[in-house]
This record gives sequence, C-alpha cells and structure tokens, in this order.
Amino acid sequence: MTDKIQQLNDLIEITRDGQRFYQHAHDEVKDVRLQALFRDMSQSKTELIRALAVKVSANQEKPAAGGTMVGKLRQMYADTKAALVSDEEATYVAQLEEAEDRILHAFEDALKDADPDVHALLATQMPTVRANHDRMRNIKQSMQ
Repeated sequence: MTDKIQQLNDLIEITRDGQRFYQHAHDEVKDVRLQALFRDMSQSKTELIRALAVKVSANQEKPAAGGTMVGKLRQMYADTKAALVSDEEATYVAQLEEAEDRILHAFEDALKDADPDVHALLATQMPTVRANHDRMRNIKQSMQ
C-alpha cells in the first residue's frame, strides 16, 4: 500500500469515527433539533467517506472499513461523562466538536504533504470539513 493510499485510509478511519459518534449521539439525546443535526452531520461524514473511498478504489486498493481506537475511546468517554452530568446533550455536543477538531486537523495535515492527485481531492472536500467543524463549534458556543 502506498503512502498516498495509507493517508486516504487514515482519513477514512478518522471520518468514520465521527460518523459513528454522530449516529450514537443521535440515539442518546432526546432533543429533536440535536437529533436532526446529528443525523445531518453523520450523513455529511458518509458522503466524505464515500469520496475518499472512491479515490482509494480507483488506485486498485481496498478502502479502510473501520475506525480508530481513539474514536471509540472518545465515544465511551462521552457516554460516561454524559451519565454523570445533568446536561448530557451539551456533553455530546462538546465531544462531537472535539471530534470535528480532530477531523479538521487530520485533513489540514494531509493537505500539507499530499501528492497533487490527493491534494486536489482533499482541497475539494475542505470546505465541507471546515463548515462541519464551524457548525459544531457554533452549536457548542451557543450552549455554554
């Protein structure tokens, strides 16, 4: 597997962490507005994963199918913290905003040293990645 494909698969795994966390948080919160937000954000991650996976497959490689241990631990931490505090929804929003930070930084880092082919793909996806990040940051700030 080339460095380019490994880099794309790493991004797929980190993005899948976010997608799964949004799905999980959707099932945990009661606020229908947050459920709709989390559903939208999960769908956005699914589309991003699809775009990255197409590029991996175009290079006759297999796209990553899982997530990361860090992503799973972050979700477990959010569940534990939400169980201990009175405002579980704010806890999930804060943790999801941190997941967005992780995704944004991973894409920014990948852009720095990506070959031209991958750079073009990532550059087209960055507006969505940034918009998702900013959306969760703004929701988090509005809840504080």
